[in-house]
Amino acid sequence: MLTFDQVQFYYQKGQPIIDNMSFTIDSGEFVALIGPNGCGKSTMAMLMDGLLLPKEGHVIFNDLNTSKRADLARIHELIGFVFQNPEDQFITTTVMDEVLFGLENIRVPREEMQGRVELALQAVHMEDYADAMPHQLSGGQKQLVAIAAIIAMRPQLIIFDEATSMLDPQGRNQVLSIMHELHRQGMTIIHITHHMEEVLSAERLMLIHQGRIEYDGAPWTFFDTVHVADYQLVEPFTVKLHNKLQLNVPLTADWKEMLRSEWSTN
Repeated sequence: MLTFDQVQFYYQKGQPIIDNMSFTIDSGEFVALIGPNGCGKSTMAMLMDGLLLPKEGHVIFNDLNTSKRADLARIHELIGFVFQNPEDQFITTTVMDEVLFGLENIRVPREEMQGRVELALQAVHMEDYADAMPHQLSGGQKQLVAIAAIIAMRPQLIIFDEATSMLDPQGRNQVLSIMHELHRQGMTIIHITHHMEEVLSAERLMLIHQGRIEYDGAPWTFFDTVHVADYQLVEPFTVKLHNKLQLNVPLTADWKEMLRSEWSTN
């Protein structure tokens, strides 16, 4: 369980980036965070992982407090962080070494390392690239390796901070598929994104605006109740299609399946 308890964060006092924010994310949830540029999403992510510390309030993960130095190392082991640009995470010369590096940092026994690396690379379908150098990979493949490095550490929660924003559609679909497979296996997922079509497959959506939570609930309800253009956001194609055709079936992430369901009921 991840909890923000009246969290305040600022770089300059009187100009809060996160403004008295409180919420809880339960274990096993898939949460999408959205909002305009500069609203505080990435700051929230870094507060969750203890990369930033609140000026006021508390960030708690499984009874561990990010503001307690003694808890931070364990928090970093339990929460994985996938960045927007995978190259920001690469520091070694091969895919294998990249995944091993994280395991060495958390002091995994050496006899366990090889098995963890193999399973992690298999989970992202990159086992054939273990000896490849990162610069030889496509953008999507680099991001899959960054995810494998996190999976190998066996965290309980993974934050994807705009992890699909620099990828082409194929790479984006690969990363999304991995996210949902990890979620099916019980992982807590927090997905920060500007791609609105991605949020429909989340269980919960949180809209952040000027450091505050403007909406917290189901994605399909969000598009019925919030004027997204007010937040510099764009309705996804599936929502536009659902509204244009005035479909009777519930809004879902898969517009093709939505149409099939509509036709089968008529």
